[in-house]
Amino acid sequence: MSFSFSLHRWCGTRRWPVWALAIGFVVTPAWSIAAGISFNDAQRLATERAPLLRARQAQIAATQEEAARAAALPDPKLTLGLTSWPVTGPDAFEFHADDMTMKQIGVMQEFPARAKRQARQAVADRGIEQAEALSVAEQLAVRRGTAEAWIALWAAQREVVALQTLREPASIAVRTAKARLTGGTGTVTDTLATQAAALELENRVDAALAALEAARASLARWLGVDPADIEAEDAPPELTELPVAPAMLLASIDSQGPLLPWRSREALAEAEVDAAIAEKRPDWSLGVTYGQRDRMPNGVSRSDMLMVEFAIDLPLFPRNRQDRGVAARRAELDAVTAEREDARRVQTEAVRRALADWQGLQRQVTRKETESLPLARDRAKIALAAYAGGGDLQPWLEARRDEIELHIEHARHLGELGRAWAALAYLLPAETTP
Repeated sequence: MSFSFSLHRWCGTRRWPVWALAIGFVVTPAWSIAAGISFNDAQRLATERAPLLRARQAQIAATQEEAARAAALPDPKLTLGLTSWPVTGPDAFEFHADDMTMKQIGVMQEFPARAKRQARQAVADRGIEQAEALSVAEQLAVRRGTAEAWIALWAAQREVVALQTLREPASIAVRTAKARLTGGTGTVTDTLATQAAALELENRVDAALAALEAARASLARWLGVDPADIEAEDAPPELTELPVAPAMLLASIDSQGPLLPWRSREALAEAEVDAAIAEKRPDWSLGVTYGQRDRMPNGVSRSDMLMVEFAIDLPLFPRNRQDRGVAARRAELDAVTAEREDARRVQTEAVRRALADWQGLQRQVTRKETESLPLARDRAKIALAAYAGGGDLQPWLEARRDEIELHIEHARHLGELGRAWAALAYLLPAETTP
């Protein structure tokens, strides 16, 4: 029950004027009002605030920047030098002693083979695709984790409320036992038994409250807020219906979140094989050097020199060099292909298991809500009425124990149903969901 509804009812029963209600809201500190959050709002906030999603976006930006320069030519090189400078004999270290002594300055540019640059660009593009696939898979994981945490909190709240409603019948039993003891028709044993049953109920309520706080902490992890300010509001999605039909889930294993990185990883491995094959293509380079010669001691000027240099790689022994690189990349591709097939089998098993759990839990939850819980409630009510009318206490104790256990088991099944539903509902990206 929300704070605003409680205050409205409290004021209404005492016929306070409207202005007093308004003042009450003004002076009430914000920290005393639990912040209710719906399922859809939790999904939205988690997607906006998840640090891992921001990290994935940064990784995408990094791979895009790297891809922009993948096929670019290397930077040109500036060369400076001194040639034909005598270092021995009578003219040692004299700049003007030899006609061929020159100061040189030049520029050299390397030109990798076009096939190599295209292969590097392909590898960089596959890297972008892999980063994007990881981002989509991470987003699905965040949405699934948030859904599981919200449903767990919702189920924990229901458990607490259900157990707290059992306090009144327990109090009635205690008062009845004391009255019968006073009237001489009851026993001390019955009185102690009803008190022990009430205490056991309080222990169960405390355990449920502890589980509720743990569920709040789990949801706060996804939302990035104070756990004390979280309360599941409204109802969850229909947990008996999936966004995608079970048959489609089994037919779209390769498009599901856990498999998305594998598909891009295999494409990246294929691009690396092509890059290794391109290593057989020779690179070449071009350099231009200008050589300046000083005047002779007798004043005669000497011509400056210009040198043009062309170089090309000679992959003469590819068997022990480039071919080994190609073989290594192909072996890595085979490994990725085999690992992807194993991941596909694992995912298929996970989907089949989740479907089986989801369908079985649906039946259990429905049966408890429509049959078991009403029967347990009626049984406890009739047993309590019989005890109040002078009957035996033991039937009520047994019915009471069974009702408490049933409420706890029902809350656990609701949480398990929510986890199974979330495991299936967030397998496919939104654009592939009809």
